[in-house]
Amino acid sequence: MQLSVPRHSLLDDAQGLIVGTLLVAISVQLLSAAGLVTGQIAGLALVASYASGWSFGAVFFALNLPFYLLALRRMGRAFTLKTLAAVGLLSLFTETLPHVMSLGPVQPLAAAILAGVTAGAGLLALFRHGASLGGVGIVAVWLQDRHGIRAGWVQLGFDAAVFALAAAVIAPLTLLWSLIGAVVLNVIIATNHRRDRYIAR
Repeated sequence: MQLSVPRHSLLDDAQGLIVGTLLVAISVQLLSAAGLVTGQIAGLALVASYASGWSFGAVFFALNLPFYLLALRRMGRAFTLKTLAAVGLLSLFTETLPHVMSLGPVQPLAAAILAGVTAGAGLLALFRHGASLGGVGIVAVWLQDRHGIRAGWVQLGFDAAVFALAAAVIAPLTLLWSLIGAVVLNVIIATNHRRDRYIAR
């Protein structure tokens, strides 16, 4: 007997996208307060913002643009629209949060771990509501859904390349703390984002 797969309502998806992107925006605040970076497209955007002085939100949105065609072709219109909404929300939240919440000095290792946990929880919320934050997240979700390759491990591999680039603009010890945060994030994703454990769509 085949069981029906539960479906999220529009309200379910809306709260999932808002909560998920808000958690990731908080993780960006933590990373910025400690001068750390992360992986994926968000990591590239942080590295570019540190190096150029451009705002994270604008760089993050621009870097994601080429990936939407892949999302539309491989993941469908609903996934693409939700991902567009999530990227837009994250860009908005990262631009507005500094005006309503300021962080004092944060110990780098604590910032890395807390950022990894909050970003991991945020990405889980997005993945479970059929969205991502664009970039490598689109590729990771597609590979997991189509070929069973864990999204967390795909993202961790991409992160290695991001950290190699980050080595040009941040100190080695800072890079180490950043790497710890990325490992925490991706272990959370790899452990918890599994279709055999969470089947709602």
